[in-house]
Amino acid sequence: MTRTIWLLAACVLLVLTGRVRGVTAQTSPIYVQFDPFTVKGALYRPSEAPRDVAVLLIHRVNNYLGHLAARELSNRGFLVLTMNSRFDNNEASVIWEVIALDVKQGIEYLRRQPGIRKVVLFGHSGGAATLSFYQAVAEKGPSFCRAPQKLTVCGDDLAGLPKADGLILVDASLGNGPGLLRNLNPAVVSEGDPRRIDPALDPFNPANGFNPSGPSRYSREFKEKYFAAQSARMNRLIASAVDQASRLGAGGAPFPDDNAFLIVRADGARLVDEEEMAARATAAPRKHLKNDGRVVTEIVKPLRTDARMNPDDNRLFDGGARMLTLRSFLTTNAIRSTHAVTGIDWCSSNNSTPCALGEISVPILVAAMGGNTGLRDNEMLYEMAASRDKDFVVVEGANHNIQPCTECETKKDQYGNVKRNFFNYVVRWMNSKF
Repeated sequence: MTRTIWLLAACVLLVLTGRVRGVTAQTSPIYVQFDPFTVKGALYRPSEAPRDVAVLLIHRVNNYLGHLAARELSNRGFLVLTMNSRFDNNEASVIWEVIALDVKQGIEYLRRQPGIRKVVLFGHSGGAATLSFYQAVAEKGPSFCRAPQKLTVCGDDLAGLPKADGLILVDASLGNGPGLLRNLNPAVVSEGDPRRIDPALDPFNPANGFNPSGPSRYSREFKEKYFAAQSARMNRLIASAVDQASRLGAGGAPFPDDNAFLIVRADGARLVDEEEMAARATAAPRKHLKNDGRVVTEIVKPLRTDARMNPDDNRLFDGGARMLTLRSFLTTNAIRSTHAVTGIDWCSSNNSTPCALGEISVPILVAAMGGNTGLRDNEMLYEMAASRDKDFVVVEGANHNIQPCTECETKKDQYGNVKRNFFNYVVRWMNSKF
């Protein structure tokens, strides 16, 4: 009896201390200060000794210190470092290439942790462009970010970046430039004046196909004209910014270092109609992670079908305009093109997930959230990735934040397993590669 009681007590103690195999209760994260002081991190350590693979998360400007992936992956045994870049919550001041120096510090920090053998980058949303750019420079060197067609180039300080061992892209952004390009209202007649609009290019003009009370229907002719006009406006903005930047520090320029750069009607004018929504489905049968945990291969259509645009938001300063600086526009938000859909010069910008993926050789996992609208974009990233070891999956019913898309459900908790299914898939993928 005494022996039985002793064994029971020992088991209880092991459970309470989290040392039973499979128990990895999350402890409080540790704050980590980097240089400069605006670069900060939170280290999530499992209660058990972590696996030898660590994970790093960062975004361009968003606060990722409490990102869902940190707790989910640390609860599954991984050491996770979440970071905020030096441009935390400050879009107007972003100098794109510099963020790689923040990522470098995070990777070096993780590699100094006892037992860590590999580091995997986890790029969610805009973090995908951030981390794919870093890895491309780490693998190819500064020549990648100094190519002749680049609008802005990196410095010598990006030489010798430590390489990560893998890359996970989750509902990835193509980059700020493509996003801005496709949301620009090309009907603006005079930059700086949102009131002057060319009705022949106005996406909110019913004569062009806009329906304020339901799905719009634009003709193929109007779309082609519209996409070409979006590119033309972006190229004009680039020319203006380059001209103004070239005169910084010279006579007539108010500041020697930078200046404000306002873009009116910069958001909310992406053409959305039934045809465009249909084009967001995967082009080929792809792995579809179902809510019951099965993985089936099929053409996957986005669950979100809302095809309305809001003309009121587009004309406002708060919602439709972008207040940037010359440098933040050129380094982070500009991209050259001839057509907003089919004619983008992906490598004209360093903030371009497609361009970066063409230079990366480490294993890559691309995951699209089936309750969002980026299925085809993420499938395209998978197709453009140069790595021979790559995987693509769509998570049924997941919204952009890796949570159930409740507005997509036809019954309660229809997609209630999204979070568990996705992170279990990520863990299986990492275990198989590293």
